[in-house]
Amino acid sequence: MEQQMYNVGKIVNTHGIKGEVKVIRITDFDDRFQPGAPLYWVKDGGKPEKLIVSGHREHKGFDLLKFEGLPTINDVERLKGGILQIREEQLSDLEEGEYYFHEIISCRVFLMDGTELGKVKEILTPGANDVWVVDREGKSDVLIPYIDDVVKQVDIEEGRIVIDPIEGLLD
Repeated sequence: MEQQMYNVGKIVNTHGIKGEVKVIRITDFDDRFQPGAPLYWVKDGGKPEKLIVSGHREHKGFDLLKFEGLPTINDVERLKGGILQIREEQLSDLEEGEYYFHEIISCRVFLMDGTELGKVKEILTPGANDVWVVDREGKSDVLIPYIDDVVKQVDIEEGRIVIDPIEGLLD
């Protein structure tokens, strides 16, 4: 059986001439990009290629990564547009009330009275707390802050989230 893979970043460009790539992060876990960490690069549904992180720094809102054996821009040019993934076995246990992005995305969101609001289609990480983007059929998306005052119940097995929106949240 094929190993389940999870996205942790997207390579959007190269940076400089010394083999760095510019990555948009799709993970809350800083250790994914630490030197020595294995990542799997895949593009257009191809076979994943194992890469080992040899350097990491942040620059202007992006993560800049270097990989072992790819010391120049010529070596990493082909990586542009690819997705960085980890294997299921690399997932770590989470504390209660913490969830992986892939567990939340596609969950149905309901109000306290049982009315279905929509489905989580994306998670934003602007700062203090995550924000869940809920796709509402026939209406504009709504942004739900992942805070205790709003998110009352998360049931991953059922794919169900119950919220109690604060005033003005759904307007």
